[in-house]
Amino acid sequence: MTRDGALLILEDGTVFRGDAYGARGTTLGEVVFTTGMTGYQETLTDPSYTGQIVVQTAPHIGNTGTNAEDMESSRIWAAGYVVREAARRTSNWRSEKPLVDALTDAGIVGIAGIDTRALTRRLRESGAMRGGIFSGPALDQADEAALLEQVRTAPTMEGASFVDEVTTREAYIIPAEGEKIGTVAALDLGIKSATPRHMAARGLDVHVLPAASGIEDILAISPDAVFFSNGPGDPATADEQVEVLREVLRRGLPFFGICFGNQLLGRALGFGTYKLKYGHRGINQPVQRLATGQVEITSHNHGFAVDAPIGEAVTAPHNDGEFGRVRVSHVCLNDDVVEGLHLEDRPAFSVQYHPESASGPHDANYLFDALVDMIRTHRAGKDS
Repeated sequence: MTRDGALLILEDGTVFRGDAYGARGTTLGEVVFTTGMTGYQETLTDPSYTGQIVVQTAPHIGNTGTNAEDMESSRIWAAGYVVREAARRTSNWRSEKPLVDALTDAGIVGIAGIDTRALTRRLRESGAMRGGIFSGPALDQADEAALLEQVRTAPTMEGASFVDEVTTREAYIIPAEGEKIGTVAALDLGIKSATPRHMAARGLDVHVLPAASGIEDILAISPDAVFFSNGPGDPATADEQVEVLREVLRRGLPFFGICFGNQLLGRALGFGTYKLKYGHRGINQPVQRLATGQVEITSHNHGFAVDAPIGEAVTAPHNDGEFGRVRVSHVCLNDDVVEGLHLEDRPAFSVQYHPESASGPHDANYLFDALVDMIRTHRAGKDS
């Protein structure tokens, strides 16, 4: 193999040979695929992809370049990148840097020129699995058997915790636009920048807090609502955040959670979480809102889900029903995975998908309006 060649090796021994793309070297992670036809920059900069090698099913990647405006965080978080055909030329008036340069500058090891359809079929049949991309000096220093051993001894996603890695180091504020309606304490578990922007656009001051913040840190803000963000890793490792969320619920504070935040609400209520075979990743996932029957096309990025009963409201099992009744509010029409929770007796709800819709679609933007309505209702109840 030439110096500019690259290998992608899966833990089952499957090998894909292609071209080095981005930085040269070695990267290991869970290999997952995303079906989004657009928004590759938003995908790469979503902290939820920490620890994962991302496979783009769209065959042509990089044609619009990259720019500072479309960043969903301060950096690229994906562990590695896999594409079928890398654009040879950038063609977009908003482009500030070619994608290959952005990957190289960030030290992201990638591979191009492989059959991503065959790779995706293998992941669908066998499930997401550990893998590694090797290029440059890494190919000179070991044979394929040794590289496969590196893959097979890498950590698995089950039991993995990345919250401390992706969270903000210091609290910061996204101020409300226009007339201020209220204040939200947002726990950053891997938050996307579009999320607080949606809240601020609706008149909410958003105080983004480090993931290790306790209930006293939250209460010090005197929030009208608490928000738990999306984020990477296994929700079973986030016991500290689950306990904080239980304290939020005990105090009757309005709560909204997205993705990882939905999983943590499920665990706070006493439900389990489990790892999906290959997860939901893309911007074309059909989700049904059970209260109305309406179907939303939604953006997803999750490999774990909440194990809660679909149907009528049930008593949440934690602590003999301390938090009252809860119902599953949304389900994925592809596989009946729980996509949302709604508490009947406390002001709290969450969804598994991404209503901030970066880079689309926009069907679920109404959930931010629902947050504002919940804040107003809670305030009215306090004043009466």
